[in-house]
Amino acid sequence: MFRTAWRTTNVLLALVFASLIYSAGWEYSVRQYLKGFSDAVVPAAASPEQKVDFILNWMRSGAPRPVAANPEELSKRDPEATLNYEQLLAVCGTATNAFLNLSRSTGLTARRLLLLGPDRATKHVVAEVLLDNRWVIVDPTYRVIMRDPQGQLLTRQDLKKPDVFAQAISLVPGYPPAYDYSSYAHVRVARLPLQGLGLRRVLEGISPNWDEAFDWSLLLERESFFVLVSSATLALFFLLLRAYLGWYADQRLKIPRFHFREHFIRAAAVFFSTPEIER
Repeated sequence: MFRTAWRTTNVLLALVFASLIYSAGWEYSVRQYLKGFSDAVVPAAASPEQKVDFILNWMRSGAPRPVAANPEELSKRDPEATLNYEQLLAVCGTATNAFLNLSRSTGLTARRLLLLGPDRATKHVVAEVLLDNRWVIVDPTYRVIMRDPQGQLLTRQDLKKPDVFAQAISLVPGYPPAYDYSSYAHVRVARLPLQGLGLRRVLEGISPNWDEAFDWSLLLERESFFVLVSSATLALFFLLLRAYLGWYADQRLKIPRFHFREHFIRAAAVFFSTPEIER
């Protein structure tokens, strides 16, 4: 039984390492693609607020975009798809995804924000961008930075006030009043099976600001990064499991094992040592 567990762990560890190498290359290629794309859209000398404006202007009136015959087949977590297809740039979730990928590539700090209805279902998705130490609201779907009539940038705390929200959306033609900020979240745990098994209450009990302590947007909305993090987590788990099984074999079962590190050190010592010449 132990030998089966040992061999299975080694095989799975090898597969996970292969996945880790593949996902690292995948994520690197995605970052290079986004860097080239953002360099073509945003001037290097632009200020942070100007960078947001340049990205929104590209989303509003960029080059002609292809129209997919079946948009449901497009990957909504692939930056290449969300940046290039007209249908995806018209939907709040994927439009925000495209904006976040470009803004990060230009050096901006940005994250998604889910606007929730009374039933905790997502009714709209927007972005928050850190400008002048304030998380300013950007709505990529409507291609606007939310402002008051005086032109001041607004945060979600500002927009939570009904009068401020009403003034802000009056400046955006056709903006639905239902997209208010009475309830919001960065992560919707309720989407997990069985309504998340009460996970949000547990996490809030441990850390009330858990959903703001980490940039969940990148993990949840970029497929290559999710696979990379998952592979790294599994690699760490199987390394620890292998170390435990090795300790158990040495200390409890007294089973002789092939110790790769010891053999490697011994082989290196022989390779680099000066040979003795017998006379």
